[in-house]
This record gives sequence, structure tokens and C-alpha cells, in this order.
Amino acid sequence: MPASERADLEQALEYLAEDGFVVTSREVSLNGPWRIEIFGEGGRPEIDGSWMWEDLPEKDWVAENQRSFHPFQVGPFWVHPSHVRDGMPAGLLPIEIDAGMAFGTGTHATTRGCLEMLATLDPAEAVKAVDVGCGSGILAIAMAKLWQQPILGGDNDEQAVDVAVENAELNGVAPLCRFVTSLGLSAPELAQGAPYDLIVANILAGPLIELSETFAPAVRPGGHVLLSGLLIEQAAMVLSAYENRGFVFERRVDLETGGAWWRTLVLRKAP
Repeated sequence: MPASERADLEQALEYLAEDGFVVTSREVSLNGPWRIEIFGEGGRPEIDGSWMWEDLPEKDWVAENQRSFHPFQVGPFWVHPSHVRDGMPAGLLPIEIDAGMAFGTGTHATTRGCLEMLATLDPAEAVKAVDVGCGSGILAIAMAKLWQQPILGGDNDEQAVDVAVENAELNGVAPLCRFVTSLGLSAPELAQGAPYDLIVANILAGPLIELSETFAPAVRPGGHVLLSGLLIEQAAMVLSAYENRGFVFERRVDLETGGAWWRTLVLRKAP
């Protein structure tokens, strides 16, 4: 569907969550089309419009996804599921993440890009860091392991926050990671933490542009934002939004997932 129709349709489908359905959406390319999928058990919901329906076999789909998740190296990290703990190359930092209900196992180009870029930052310039839209908590966990310092994280999905807390405990960095439910930096714990040395946000291009207004005053002069979740075609719009608020481009990495190319940006706030 066209990008202009996505938000209204998502809002119209919110009632399905009360009936146990899961609604997901993803951007196929710049300005659409968007693909919206509905998963659930039982009868098909009554929805206006033309939908393609498929009956899925009886399976534990989370377990299936977990079995297909194999360990891999990205930057200084070795990301692995809980059922594969052996075989880590020497000198790497292990991050144990299972596929689950929160976004972020590290396999997607956006998360891999963030993990790569984190390793390029000077720890002395990232003492106060926050992960906005933390999902599974993988990026906050990576920062805590890499720099051995406290990290804040927030997500507007309470379930994601619970998953992030569990993953931090699983990875032995629970004392360093604090996760809260928050839309952007709006939660008191995150708002009061400003100014930050580093804001990490792996979300989508549209929200990144909207958040530039609140991110700019929340980053100290000379501090950084690490932005991902944007297709290469969207990068110029995101970069322009942040340049208009006093940030300058430093570096980027482009990675591919499923035939689409995604860009991760590191920007510095001008002194």
C-alpha cells in the first residue's frame, strides 16, 4: 500500500490486538509500498479491503525462528542464540540473544550497522549514552559490554522493555543497563539524563526525522547520534533533518538484508 495510507490503516487495525492478533508492518522501499501482515489463531478477522490469507501449519514459529538463527561475528561482537554457546573466536565479546517478541537479534543490516559503528566510537566520548527504541536491548547490551559503563534504554513497547531487561540479565550486564517504557526521550528517566554524549536510535526514517527536534537539545556539543533503520534512499532526508539542527556527518556504513540496502549514520553535534 502507499506510504500515505499506512498510518491510518495501522490505527484502524489496533483493535485486533485485543483479540490476540499480531499486526506487523514494514517498508518495502522509499515512500512505499508498505506491507502489513496479520498473524493469529482462529477465524479470520473481518476487515475491509482486499487481503491475501494463508493458513499456516501448526508450528512453534518462535522455536522455528530460533533454530534458523546461527552465531555470527559483527565488529568486536559474537552474537549467538542460547542454544549455541560454543565456537566463539578468541578476543570477541559474546552477546546472547534469542529470536523473540522484540526486534533485534543482530541479523538485520540496521542492527549490524549499529554494532559496527559502536566499535568505532571513543569510549571517553560516550560516557552518557542512551538507546532509544531499544527493542531486545541488544545495542544497550553491546555498549555495556564494550565500555563497561551504565547505559539507559527506552522503548514505547512495554513487552520490549521486559525482554530487554531479561536479555541484560542473561548477558551479565543487568547492573549496567536500565530500561524504561518511553516514547522517544519523553520518560522522566531519559529526559533527566540529558545532555547525552551519545544517542543511539535504530528505528525508522520517519520517526528519526521527527525525533531530531528532541534529540538535538539532548546531545551535548561535540556529542554523537548513531542513527539506523533507514534505507539508502532515505538517508539524505534524515541527514538533512539533523544538519538543520546542528549536526555534521562523520561516517556511515551500508549493509544489505533481503535485497534492500540500509544505511547507518554517525553524526556529531557541532560545538
